[in-house]
Amino acid sequence: MSHAAVVLGLADDALIAAQRLAEWVANAPELEEDVALANIALDTLGRARMLLTHAGELEGAGRTEDDLAMLRDERAFTNVQLAELENGHFGTTIARLWLFSTWQLTWWQALTASSDETLAAVAQKSIKELRYHVDHAEQWVRRLGDGTEVSRQRMQEGLERVWPYVAELFDDWIDEELIAQGLAPAPSSVESDCRERWMRVINEATLSIPEVPSVPGGGRRGMHTESMGYLLAEMQHVARSHPGATW
Repeated sequence: MSHAAVVLGLADDALIAAQRLAEWVANAPELEEDVALANIALDTLGRARMLLTHAGELEGAGRTEDDLAMLRDERAFTNVQLAELENGHFGTTIARLWLFSTWQLTWWQALTASSDETLAAVAQKSIKELRYHVDHAEQWVRRLGDGTEVSRQRMQEGLERVWPYVAELFDDWIDEELIAQGLAPAPSSVESDCRERWMRVINEATLSIPEVPSVPGGGRRGMHTESMGYLLAEMQHVARSHPGATW
């Protein structure tokens, strides 16, 4: 996997996660949460745009951020499957946001030491935003988990729905040569810290660790869940319907 492909994979994580969160705009359970999820989605989309632009520059084929976001087919996207999962009910969305944001914060903290100066700069900016994302999600996990019987049930259901996809986050998909060059650490190197953060919040929220098997994954190889095609169809519809248009 090339340097450009690694950056593109990181861009895809952010782009697809942002698209999913944006689906909550005008649909969240309260106005304040509507605004909060929209802001988190915009932060995440901003990170995606910087990474897509950088990936295009590294690739050297003349593709812009719009080309990479809107004109690639499903199998060309290499985001983790956790990012693309359907929103489900609010408990499922919060569980996905919490697990994803905690992993992203842990991962991007490690990327501040990247030998790629642009990637390191994106990391420095991202961790400031991700601290807020994690804090927001953690508050909801505790509130729902340690709330009423119904809210706890929904939070536990959401956690069990998304938990099978966390193993893929730590698959070592980056070539050893690039790791040796300092581009990024091995993804598995952040697993212990990330899981420790998860376990602390699960205990505080009086939730149970899901006893569910992991799914095979494969997002980094372009293998996605059934929902990915529908997500891309909606996200890319305007750009593909008006090829060459600018806005």
